[in-house]
This record gives sequence, C-alpha cells and structure tokens, in this order.
Amino acid sequence: MISLTSQYQKGNPNSWLLFGLMMVMAMSFLGCQTVYYAGMEKMGYHKRDLMVSDVEKARDAQQEAKEQFKSALDRFTKTLNFKGGKLQEKYDTLNTEYERSEAKSQAVRDRIASVEDVSKALFTEWEAELKEYSSASLRKNSQSKLTQTRTQYVKLIKAMKRAESKMPPVLAKFKDQVLFLKHNLNAQAIASLKGELGSIESNINILIKEMETSINQADSFISSMNKDKA
Repeated sequence: MISLTSQYQKGNPNSWLLFGLMMVMAMSFLGCQTVYYAGMEKMGYHKRDLMVSDVEKARDAQQEAKEQFKSALDRFTKTLNFKGGKLQEKYDTLNTEYERSEAKSQAVRDRIASVEDVSKALFTEWEAELKEYSSASLRKNSQSKLTQTRTQYVKLIKAMKRAESKMPPVLAKFKDQVLFLKHNLNAQAIASLKGELGSIESNINILIKEMETSINQADSFISSMNKDKA
C-alpha cells in the first residue's frame, strides 16, 4: 500500500506545503472545538445539552425548509398558470423562491453538521469516561445507556440525511425552470415550463414526507434525552 507521505514525495514539492497547511487547519479546528466545549461546560452546558439543542435547531431548520419548498411549489404553480403580467416579474418571483429554498437547504445542511460534530465529541468523551468507573455495575449501566443513545442517534442522523438528500434534486429542477425562463422571456417558455410542474410536485411530496419522518425522529430523540435527564 502506498502511504500518503510517499504520494506527496512523488508529487509537486509544493504539495508538502499544502499538506502541512491542511494538517494545521485540521488541528486548529479540533483545538477550537475542544476550547468551545470546555468553555460551555464551565457555563453549565454539557455536550449532552448541546447535542439536544443542536437536534432541536436541525429539526426547526427542516421544518422551515419544508414550509419554504411548499411555498415555492405553490408560487411556481400560480405564477406559471397566471395569464398576463410582465414576464420579467414572473422570473423575479420564481428566482426569489429558488434562492430562498436554496438558503433554507444550506441551513439544514449546516445544522446537521453541527449535530454530527457535538455527537462525536459526546460519544468520544462518554466512552473514555467509562474506564474511570470503579463500580462495575455503574459502568455497565452507563455502557448500556451509551449504546441506547448511540442507536437512537444513528437512526436520527440517517433520517435527517435521507431527507436532506432529497433537496438537491428539487433545487436542480427549480434552477432549471428559473434559468429557462430567464433566457426565454416569452409566453411559449411559460407553456413549456408547465410540463415540468408534475415532476417537481412529485419530488417535493417525497421530500416533505422524508422531512416529516426526520422531524418526528428528532422529536422522539429529544423527548428521550430529556426524559433520561429528568
């Protein structure tokens, strides 16, 4: 197996500099995370609390994205079926809906990434602290709780990512419609776009269903975590 070091040795000498910078950035990021979590714990916010908070934010971001995609579909349908009016205004309306949908999608991705970061830190710490128990029974109980929490988390993050994966195809179709209208500001273009609405509607319905499943999973996870804390 060729090592990463040997690959860099055979390449451009400048690649060593790039590799070094990447390593420094990665270490800096991990260091910042450690400092952040340590600071939050001093203020009484432990990783478990931060994880629940991030799951709540991810759930809310998905709810907002779901409503935005529904709104965008409604606006697309009304705009393309509206007879009369300026075509430039129709383009501006659809473009605005596309940009809002794209922004909500990015917010969902960012929130999911935050959930993954804090959960990784939580589980790593939890596993390390299992070794600190002197009581075998308490260690076993904590190990069982860790396994249960991790199982619930895996189910949750899969649902979130599955829902998130349905957004890019919808955005791609939205963008196609906006671009086509931008370059063809005429009545014939409007008529052509109507034929794509059925496909977009179908994709959005699938997206909304997956998002609702993910949101329900988040609610269940939050409830379980809060119940254990009580």
